[in-house]
Amino acid sequence: MHNAEWDNAHTDYTNPATRPSPTGLTDSEADWRRLHLDTPNGWLLRRNAMLQTLTSGQPIHLMHITTALDAIRSSGQLHASAGCLVGALYCAPLTQEPNGFRPHNLGSYLLETKHNTRSMIIEVTPDGPVPAKGLDYLRLGGIHLRTYLNRRAFLTDAENAQLRRTVVERVHAVAGFLDVLLANACGSRTLHVEFIDRLAAAVQDLPFLGYLYFEVLSEYLMLHSTTSQTKEYAEASGEMNNRLGKRLAFSAVASMGRLFDLALFAPDHHQLMRLVGQVEPGLAPGSADYVRRRLPHLFACLALAPSQDAASVTFRDCDFDRLVAIAPGLLGQLVFRETRRLPRYPQLFPVFEQAKALEVYDYWNTHKIPTPFNGTLPKGEIGVNPASPAVAGCTVWEAETCERGLLHPVEQLDVIFVPRLTDLRITALGRAAFPRGH
Repeated sequence: MHNAEWDNAHTDYTNPATRPSPTGLTDSEADWRRLHLDTPNGWLLRRNAMLQTLTSGQPIHLMHITTALDAIRSSGQLHASAGCLVGALYCAPLTQEPNGFRPHNLGSYLLETKHNTRSMIIEVTPDGPVPAKGLDYLRLGGIHLRTYLNRRAFLTDAENAQLRRTVVERVHAVAGFLDVLLANACGSRTLHVEFIDRLAAAVQDLPFLGYLYFEVLSEYLMLHSTTSQTKEYAEASGEMNNRLGKRLAFSAVASMGRLFDLALFAPDHHQLMRLVGQVEPGLAPGSADYVRRRLPHLFACLALAPSQDAASVTFRDCDFDRLVAIAPGLLGQLVFRETRRLPRYPQLFPVFEQAKALEVYDYWNTHKIPTPFNGTLPKGEIGVNPASPAVAGCTVWEAETCERGLLHPVEQLDVIFVPRLTDLRITALGRAAFPRGH
């Protein structure tokens, strides 16, 4: 069901396919793939330890941290989150060593920074090699839009009218800059300072641009970093340095520690130079140019229908139906985020989000993917598919961390995975947006 849409939302890092894209673009996806492979850490896109574990067909060990271990133990159930790959349980890879389980650098970062949490080890034994296909959440716009169009009858007339009006107003507010993005994707060269400053200003009206901005910068840092820490993670552990992106996000937005919300990620040019300089000084000079080249291309591919000519599209004076036709990816991302602003969203949450989760479970099970990962890059953000037949027989332990940073199983837990999303009211998003638990 809707297999082509879900295919388009996944990136295969060992057998890359060419996705349909709008015409008129200066570069192709294959051009960028070649450029990425030629960076200092580009080899990790195809040969990192996480992908090798998945494609080996051997048992997969994952770390999950939680503040709700007692509730999990009491209920005997593990649920997934809509905030993790549509509907997975957020984890980081573990490598089994003689003296314990070594966490991926993402996992060690979480252990260092997420206080008052407890750790679990999850062992999944797949039926065979798992495809190296990761879900790229930036490419979910068309699926978000289809879900809304199929389920808008659950909204009141007033809610629906307000949602449609608001998303069109948001596009109109930044239409000039969106046209600049398309022009740059088709060969124009806006000055770096002007481009970054306009991008930063546009995030407030179009929060999706904050997500795109962050992922482009994370890509730049992880592929180009040459610090000793990055080299050690790559050469000794076969890992991309996920800490670079974490440091960038938490330095850019003071409230990231309470809720990781990339809709707030909007550094202007001066701030960008400072932030990247703090992470890795040598990468600061090239960061604005990379964003100016990379982000417009990605935006065009993510936002526009493949039938469009990017050189002739304009966002000026577009109404809702026109956006459905020319930019379903962008419109879907806007609708998705605007739906979450509705006062009734806690009641509507299962209508929209559980529906998408069931679709992606069907896709993952069809392709025998028990452990999907974040496909913007294979950077160690991996999940558990709670509906996978392979996960039905998995083993889960409570774990402790020793002074060397290794995890050790201390008690096997009698729990099962349930293919149902965690109640919104007990998630970070729910607590932040709906503190009274409406």
